[in-house]
Amino acid sequence: MEMKEYLEKSSKILDELQTTEQGLSEAEAARRLSEHGPNRLAAGKKKSNLQRFFEELKDPMILILLAAALISGITSAYEGESYADVVIILAVVIINAVLGVLQESKAEKAIELCRRSRQPRRR
Repeated sequence: MEMKEYLEKSSKILDELQTTEQGLSEAEAARRLSEHGPNRLAAGKKKSNLQRFFEELKDPMILILLAAALISGITSAYEGESYADVVIILAVVIINAVLGVLQESKAEKAIELCRRSRQPRRR
């Protein structure tokens, strides 16, 4: 059932959610808590930075760049030319992966700070 609450009358939404404008009673809140558990995001398994780095390399564009580096390396070896293109492509891939890991780490820390600061308080 897809609810579009913003299109419905408040009384209908309250009926569907089995609540009132005053909120849930203590007994109903306790029942729903025991039935559904607390309203929290499940804590995911933490990944190491090395795992994150290798996950960054799974991106299709990165795989294309790695294939281009491989082809460039093979043609450079065959023709006896400089490996500058290979080094540049690999540097870009590594810098991109490192930046991705850093951004993901920062985002994870920000989410954790939000999770800690938004702990519900009993009145």
